[in-house]
Amino acid sequence: MKKNLVIAIDGYSSCGKSTLAKALAKKLGFIYVDSGAMYRAVTLYFLRNHIEVNSDEAVTDALQHIELNFHSRDYESHITLNGEEVSDEIRLMPVSENVSEVSAHKIVRHEMVKQQQRMGKSKNIVMDGRDIGTTVFPDAPLKLFMTADPKIRAERRFKELESKGNNETMLEEVFENLAHRDYADTTRKESPLVRADDAIILDNTNLTQKEQLEFALERVTPLLPHS
Repeated sequence: MKKNLVIAIDGYSSCGKSTLAKALAKKLGFIYVDSGAMYRAVTLYFLRNHIEVNSDEAVTDALQHIELNFHSRDYESHITLNGEEVSDEIRLMPVSENVSEVSAHKIVRHEMVKQQQRMGKSKNIVMDGRDIGTTVFPDAPLKLFMTADPKIRAERRFKELESKGNNETMLEEVFENLAHRDYADTTRKESPLVRADDAIILDNTNLTQKEQLEFALERVTPLLPHS
C-alpha cells in the first residue's frame, strides 16, 4: 500500500513557515495545511463570543460550535469559520495577541491535533506549525525547524501587516508581540515549541525565499518515489 508523504515544518512566529510550506507544496503537487490558521480561527471565535479560556466547560462547549474548512486557490490557504471567510481577519493584532493563550489550552490542542492527523491520512501534505514534527506527525520522514533573527522576523511581520492595510500597529508592538509569543509557545505545558531530535534547522535570516525553497527541495527529493 502506498504511504502518504508528510513534510512537517515547525518554528517560531514570522519565520516564513507558511511561505516556504506553500512554495514547497506547489512545487511538489502536495496539499498545504496551515495549522496555525486553525488556532487563529478558534481564537477569533473565542474573542467574538467572549469565551472564557480558563473555563474547560466553556472551551469544550465552544469547540462544538466551530466548523473549520480549508479552501486552496493557487496554493494560497483560505480558511472559513462556520462558513465565513476569515483568512485576513485572523492575521490582525487582536488575534495575534490572544492566539498563544488559546492554542496552549489542552482541550483546544487535542481537538486540532485530531483534525490535523486526519488530514495526513489520505494525502501527501506539507503542514506548518509549532508541534507538527513532535506531536502531530512524530514519524514524518522530513522535519524542518525554522528560525531567524528576532528583529528580522518583526520587520517581516510589520511589512505583512502594512500590506494588508494595517497602519496603526507600530514595529515595536510587533517585536514585543513576537517575544511574548515565543515565550508562551516554548514554555506552555501542552505540546511546547521544541525542535524534534531529527528535525533539520533552517535559519533563513539571510536567505531569500528561493534559497530556502532550494534548501528544502534538496532534503525532500531523495524521499520522493522514482518516476
